[in-house]
Amino acid sequence: MDKGFIQVYCGTGKGKTTAAIGQGIRAVGHDLKVIMIQFLKSNPTGELQTLKKLEPDFKVFRFEKPRDFFWNLDEEQKNELKNEIQNGVNFAKKILDTRECDVLILDEILAVVENGLMEEEDLLHMLTLRPDDMEMILTGRILPQKIASKAHYISNIEAVKHPLQYGLEAREGIEY
Repeated sequence: MDKGFIQVYCGTGKGKTTAAIGQGIRAVGHDLKVIMIQFLKSNPTGELQTLKKLEPDFKVFRFEKPRDFFWNLDEEQKNELKNEIQNGVNFAKKILDTRECDVLILDEILAVVENGLMEEEDLLHMLTLRPDDMEMILTGRILPQKIASKAHYISNIEAVKHPLQYGLEAREGIEY
């Protein structure tokens, strides 16, 4: 890849991670190496089993132990989570430095910033560490303007209708 870009999938809708994974799968199809670091996701998901079949070309890393949603955590649990997230951020910086992949996906990194678990300036600094030939994909609900100004692609995925709005339960194997 001669030139990599910064892509962002943000908004209130479902499918941000799915879109990022799709870009990663597309990259693997072009013989590129992909690393995805997932933040604020510690429970097993179906995509992890599928992506395991694409190793070593598409690797997924998580640094957090299983726990409840962020908004349900007490201060001690939030501090523990912040330390685990910092391990993931440090790993991402190492990947940027060593160029171990062609595509780096930082899944829910915008939520990390939104929840005060990482400073926006630290993420901006990470974007400056990106080698010119590396694609970087960020996901999360809220996109700060300073980060938006550094992105080459921004896709806002908007929630129009969702089963949970009507009290419908998730179908087994499908996460809402």
